[in-house]
Amino acid sequence: MLKQYLQANPNHYQGYVDPRFQSVAHLFSRLQDARSAYGGAACVLYFQGEKVVDIYTGLVAVDSPWQANTMSVCYSTGKGVLATLAHILVSQGVLSYDQPIADYWPEFAQNGKGKMTLRHVLSHQSGLFDIRNNIADATEMLDWTHMLDVFERAQPRFAIGEDAAYQPLSFGWLVGGALEKATGKRLTELFQTYLVEPLELDGAYFGAPSAELKRIARPITRPVPIQPNQKSPTKVRKVSLLDKAMQWSGQDPQDFQDGMIPKGMKKVSFYHDDAIQAIIPAANGVFTANSLAKVYAMLSQKGIWKGQQLIRPDVFSELSRVQYSYRDRVMPIPMHWRLGYHRILTLGKTAEQGFGHMGFNGSGAWGDSERGLSFAYTHNFATGSLTGDYRLWALSQESLRCVDAILKGKKGWF
Repeated sequence: MLKQYLQANPNHYQGYVDPRFQSVAHLFSRLQDARSAYGGAACVLYFQGEKVVDIYTGLVAVDSPWQANTMSVCYSTGKGVLATLAHILVSQGVLSYDQPIADYWPEFAQNGKGKMTLRHVLSHQSGLFDIRNNIADATEMLDWTHMLDVFERAQPRFAIGEDAAYQPLSFGWLVGGALEKATGKRLTELFQTYLVEPLELDGAYFGAPSAELKRIARPITRPVPIQPNQKSPTKVRKVSLLDKAMQWSGQDPQDFQDGMIPKGMKKVSFYHDDAIQAIIPAANGVFTANSLAKVYAMLSQKGIWKGQQLIRPDVFSELSRVQYSYRDRVMPIPMHWRLGYHRILTLGKTAEQGFGHMGFNGSGAWGDSERGLSFAYTHNFATGSLTGDYRLWALSQESLRCVDAILKGKKGWF
């Protein structure tokens, strides 16, 4: 891998780069170059409200190059976008963080959830992380209304607010359902009205319409050539291989399985048209890198975009505050959860005022209000990781280094 990186073309990309961020583009190219026949990627940065990087490379399908408007399935990266919609509606006075959800969704009060709030859900302290024992088959996830019914009846796995467990799949129905019940409007309508239109996003969907399917990158399946004396390419690690490590760390592997893997998951692929067109906001959002970066550009400006106050100052202060810093029951490391976002993961740099969300496939997006910087990275490589992959961490690191060179006069590593 190191040899491939060192020999890679640093200019194998298309798009625009501000000269101050040229090293981000070179790193992006080096990280993708050896794999460009097996997929594509895009990276976008905004600094102080202006786009400074908008680059892409590789393929969306065999013989089909990545385009500036290509969207990709971003898994949990969409959670941060959904949370942002919730914060906008809180700013509108439609609902509040500490009002019981059952006040506007009475059916939700079943099985001890009468006092559960939006804060509990956004911070993963609801106890409703379990998907495996709440549905009989993964195909049920394709039915939005049915899944709202499922979580009306669901029982928390621990006392509300007294523990924490990342909600890998349930987050979308809990937050999205609360927004629908509080407003009386469909989630897709709310998303379009309060986020897509004000920010003029060029590609962002929870439940993509059929006309947009051709813009969405899918994994490319090709045999990887094996060179003499070269080991076979590493496969995505199976969950079962994590069990012992999780036990040694004090976590219960069953919590991970119950939250992440519904029964019958082999029948569902988030890359297939039926799943992409369903509304599964915690996992199947499709976005351009530009749309993700622009959402966080607004957040990096503390809720203001081009003169529009989308999020009130008091709401921004609350959404960006760390709710707890200990490790939850599902994630392998402490995520320092805010209200719907986690800390930025890098190779050394810290961003105390930064937050965002990454996806299982290694996509990710974040914003840092202290530096006025936002970042997004999307791709269609067949990878899987709970904490992003090395490309996401490395590109985040270099982006912060470039901004520190501008603001502080030196890049630094930490």
